[in-house]
Amino acid sequence: MAVVTAAVAVGATAIGGAVQSGQAHKAMRNARDAKNAAAIKVEELRNARQTIINPYSGVTDLSSMAEDLSGMMSNPFESLGVATQAAEIQAEEADISLANTLDMLRATGASAGGATALAQAALSSKKGVSASIEQQEAQNERLRAQGEQNLIQAQVTEQQRLQGIAITEGQRVQQADAQGKIFEFQAREDRQNSDISYQISKETGAAQREAAYRSQRDAATSGIFTGIGSIAGGLATAGITGGVDIGTNAAGKIGLVKI
Repeated sequence: MAVVTAAVAVGATAIGGAVQSGQAHKAMRNARDAKNAAAIKVEELRNARQTIINPYSGVTDLSSMAEDLSGMMSNPFESLGVATQAAEIQAEEADISLANTLDMLRATGASAGGATALAQAALSSKKGVSASIEQQEAQNERLRAQGEQNLIQAQVTEQQRLQGIAITEGQRVQQADAQGKIFEFQAREDRQNSDISYQISKETGAAQREAAYRSQRDAATSGIFTGIGSIAGGLATAGITGGVDIGTNAAGKIGLVKI
């Protein structure tokens, strides 16, 4: 009777241990497959990483936009002349006035002294008119030259302003383009690194589960023989003579047989 009981216990121990071992082994294989799949994905992601770029590769030299404006500049005072025409008019008019005065004096029989006085008065009047004309002409010439100088300076200043805007805008566009490339590259890099980290964590977790299930399988397998050994030891302590061994009965079930 004891042998039969022992055989049943051995069978139950063996079956239970085998079931646990099989379940642990299946879970271990699943974890190993998940680990291998994650490792392959990590390798694929690493091989698919973007090529490192130089975001400033498209930057060009903008110095050609700066033009030499010296050709627009001139000295408007260089051709400023002396108003001599007024002096010439003065001399001609003085000669005519003097001649007319002398003719009049001859016709009236006036003395030479009176003629000289009239001629000097006429000359003095003409000198004043001539000087006024000359001053006006000189002033007009200076004003014209100053106006031209101001115009040239305004044109040069405007050209410099437009060049400054063009160069500054060109620099801004190039800088924005480079910063855009940096942003796009970094965004893709962060996303790829995140995917790689996720797959690595999956690989690590699967490896840990594989190791745990392997330990469970090995423990279940070892428990089968430990349980059978304990049962056999119990039978020996109970005084059952003869030896026992693991065998199968007529139905093919695992049990202890007396030897």
